[in-house]
Amino acid sequence: MLKKIDLPNGETLAYRKHGNGEKVLLLIHGNMSSSMHWDTVMEKLPEDYTAYAMDMRGFGASSYHNRFDSLRDLSNDIKYFCDELKLDKFSIAAWSTGGGVAMYFAIDYPEMVEKIALVESVGIKGYPIFKKDENNQPIIGQFLTTKEEIEKDPVQVLPILKAYEEKNKDFIKFVWDNTIYTFKKPEEERYQRYLDEILMQRNLVDIDYSLVHFNISHEHNGAEQGSGEVDKITQPVPVMQGENDLVVPKEMGIEMANAIGENAKLALLPNGGHAPMEDDIDRFMKVILEFLA
Repeated sequence: MLKKIDLPNGETLAYRKHGNGEKVLLLIHGNMSSSMHWDTVMEKLPEDYTAYAMDMRGFGASSYHNRFDSLRDLSNDIKYFCDELKLDKFSIAAWSTGGGVAMYFAIDYPEMVEKIALVESVGIKGYPIFKKDENNQPIIGQFLTTKEEIEKDPVQVLPILKAYEEKNKDFIKFVWDNTIYTFKKPEEERYQRYLDEILMQRNLVDIDYSLVHFNISHEHNGAEQGSGEVDKITQPVPVMQGENDLVVPKEMGIEMANAIGENAKLALLPNGGHAPMEDDIDRFMKVILEFLA
């Protein structure tokens, strides 16, 4: 059942709750998705867990009253969400873009976070969008840095914006089939529900801009100087990384685990792509529950 909660900043977050156990787990979705994409994980959690999965601002059924420029803005939304529900100590599992949101949350509110499971997460240097040549091929080393540039990107952004405008589920399904569900696809009825949720996204340019400028490393990523805040992540951090992820390269996961250091534990998943909860839900649950124990 989808619930909603009003935040002090004027936004409203929709969320799903599952279970009534003592262990609290916050589930943060990725780009082009929503809380619904955690449905199979929530259903398989043991009885000693209570899980909360929210639609972040501009996704799913949540509001999008104000645009944003940083994943930290979404992290602060989640802090308001937790305050309203009086959640003060929990672990986090975060998928893809949600990993960047979770890392900011752990940096800014360390006393609230026990562990952070980063699932095919964006790396500590963000996710670049390169300029394209006359053949729409990326020009490596030349980055798009403004929202105006990103909105006009002919490969990664414009086609998705057009599909959203036209409610073109077939195109979105084509994209997911070829980039995310590369090992196993959801059964059709559930897949259609996911596609309906994806088409509700209204913040694509803000998210892409925020990913380009996300950089908590000590280096420059081509668009933003690193803040070095990766050093402030002190919680245990399991990093789940598919060996064959076409969205987040394996090297990003390895670099992230190395940068976090002794607090990180890397799990490389063979025959795994960008959606390990779909590739093999039983393996996913076994790995993540062992991490969070």
